[in-house]
Amino acid sequence: MNRRDFLTATLLTPAVIAAAKRSDPEEAGIVDLQAAMAVGKESSFSLTKKYLRRIEQIDRGGPAINSVIELNPDALDIARQLDRERKDGHVRGPLHGVPILLKDNIDTHDKMRTSAGSLALAESIASKDSGVAKRLRAAGAVILGKTNLSEWANYRGDRSTSGWSGRGGLTRNPYALDRNPSGSSSGSAVAVAANLCAGAIGTETDGSIISPSMVCGIVGLKPTVGLISGAGIIPISHSQDTAGPMTRTVRDTAILLGALAEGEPGKAHANYTHFLKPDGLRSARIGFARRYLRGPLTTKLIENAVEIMKHAGAVIVEPFDDAPLGRAGSGEGDVLSYEFKAGINAYLKGLDPKVPVRTLAELIEFNEKHRDKELLYFGQETFIRAQSKGPLTDKAYLEAVEKCRKFAREEGIDGLMGKHRLDAIVAFSGGPAGKTDLLHGDRGVGGSSTPAAVAGYPNITVPAGDVFGLPVGISFFGRAWSEPTLLRLAYAFEQLTQARKPPRFLASVV
Repeated sequence: MNRRDFLTATLLTPAVIAAAKRSDPEEAGIVDLQAAMAVGKESSFSLTKKYLRRIEQIDRGGPAINSVIELNPDALDIARQLDRERKDGHVRGPLHGVPILLKDNIDTHDKMRTSAGSLALAESIASKDSGVAKRLRAAGAVILGKTNLSEWANYRGDRSTSGWSGRGGLTRNPYALDRNPSGSSSGSAVAVAANLCAGAIGTETDGSIISPSMVCGIVGLKPTVGLISGAGIIPISHSQDTAGPMTRTVRDTAILLGALAEGEPGKAHANYTHFLKPDGLRSARIGFARRYLRGPLTTKLIENAVEIMKHAGAVIVEPFDDAPLGRAGSGEGDVLSYEFKAGINAYLKGLDPKVPVRTLAELIEFNEKHRDKELLYFGQETFIRAQSKGPLTDKAYLEAVEKCRKFAREEGIDGLMGKHRLDAIVAFSGGPAGKTDLLHGDRGVGGSSTPAAVAGYPNITVPAGDVFGLPVGISFFGRAWSEPTLLRLAYAFEQLTQARKPPRFLASVV
């Protein structure tokens, strides 16, 4: 796309010129930043410097939320090159020159490590870019750095503390510093919430985008598995893993998804912003899954959110028999154990020979040898269970896969949506954040991520309000490849409620 076509199609409308005035990193959206660069108020270089300065002040200084595990030493040089391209009339698209952070389990072939937060991979530099990194670079994004995460994407021990990794330490929730950011895409959620980047990429197996997004007051989308390339992402489960966008607005999520999505027409779209409509809830049939509600305060908040949807013209299907959703996780544990062992062995085998571990067995041994740093707060029971599993041809694995498909898809999401003629299912995402407890591990904050995660189907969470200043989210999920519908519904809800509030970095709340 040349510069003239890009500006005519996307930028220089009166509304967008006005948006150029909102280019400071504080709550600025991707459209705001792009507009500021288009009219010369900002450059990619100046924006990158602003975000780097904000990371230095907020992430590493007070209040020290510790969301960024490593900065890209070439970020400013990349920004300069993208500015030269813009000056020469070449703008690649809506991400051109926009600073983005990546979770530290997504390979980048540059000077940064990809470690999953572990000491075992602390010096591992990928031999090539992941599919995600390739797409972002091609779209003109500035990869600003890597974010901290729950080590090994929260797939190591039974009593883990989300947001902690041996390499990166503990990430803190920006709304209350003693509260947990959830995980495993903890750093990505916190960095977005704290305005340390224009947007970030997380990954999810079950809840790892949705959960941190909801407790950090941002939008998070877990796409249909296969919509975004999984190549070069440290694996847990090939049937459930996916990368996904994490941003402050639904529009920014749609922009990032358009840059990352690939595949056949009708399933992947280059521009998801076309589906965003302020009246997108009108006449939509939505099943309200009440089974995930918990506690009087959050229940009232979510019920009010559903009432807002009704007033906007949505048909809320109640009573809604959501019992099948409760069986969606049957078999998930075995599937993840088998697939993790196979996937991590293949990933480790392909790393540079200098990396000290080549198999899951060696990784377990490494952690034992370094238990004073790696096993300081919790163990590696999940690793050990996975190591005990056989190959993916085992009858137990195949039966578990079939059980997941039956309960999450056939009798779960597909079955319920067909029976009630639904466009989507809406549910309490979870929250508010619990206090971080390194001694006992995570405290449950509820959540409805499992059906869509096990099915491999899309799920988006949007801020729905707060309880004592701590964010609570609401989720829309549905059939495979229904991202356009979910984005439409989520955008309309967001426009009606404007529920997101920037964090205030309080020491504590109630």
